[in-house]
Amino acid sequence: MSNIISYFKNPALLELALIHKSYCNEHSGLESNERLEFLGDSVLSIVISDRLFRLFPHSPEGELTSRRSNLVQTITLSRKAKLLELDQMLKLSRGEEDTGGRTNVGLLANTFESVLGALFLDGGLIVCKKYLTDIFSDEEILADGDLKDPKSLLQERSQAAGFGTPIYKTLSAQGPDHAKLFEIEVMVNNKSAGCGHGHSKQKAQTEAAVAALAKLFPENSI
Repeated sequence: MSNIISYFKNPALLELALIHKSYCNEHSGLESNERLEFLGDSVLSIVISDRLFRLFPHSPEGELTSRRSNLVQTITLSRKAKLLELDQMLKLSRGEEDTGGRTNVGLLANTFESVLGALFLDGGLIVCKKYLTDIFSDEEILADGDLKDPKSLLQERSQAAGFGTPIYKTLSAQGPDHAKLFEIEVMVNNKSAGCGHGHSKQKAQTEAAVAALAKLFPENSI
């Protein structure tokens, strides 16, 4: 995997992208990477959508949406973050470090997006396309794979286990309307199975589903 630093003209933007909000609690005056994560999420969506549109010229909208969800889901992005060694570069609080922040799939996926947001500010969309082409090969995008997103997988496995349909509850929604951060809990079999955070309800629900899959079905989770 290419060295992430080599993509940046301004290393300070990369440094900002690696500052988790917990680190700011112990180091006053610093800005966290949350705003960059918000930006990177949108950049990721447009670049991957563009590639899917070109690589699958005859696929309907529904299939393209499923393929995009599969590529940008939390577990996939967390794996990419590890390959880039972003987990080792993150700046975390001691508490977050002690509770396994460097292996938290949601946190790592968010970091991947914040780095992409920083790269967009640093070099624009063309550089982001080059970066994501290096990260996601055409072969990976063309692979059929399992087109089910984490929410669909959780529902399928929950129902097969006799737990019924998962229920998602919004625990909080903080911030201005254009950059609101949601915290969502998923209930399976009337018990809390996982929580997720994101700048959209869909993203937060997906992160919660990933956590629930890892907790309830570790032998065959995504």
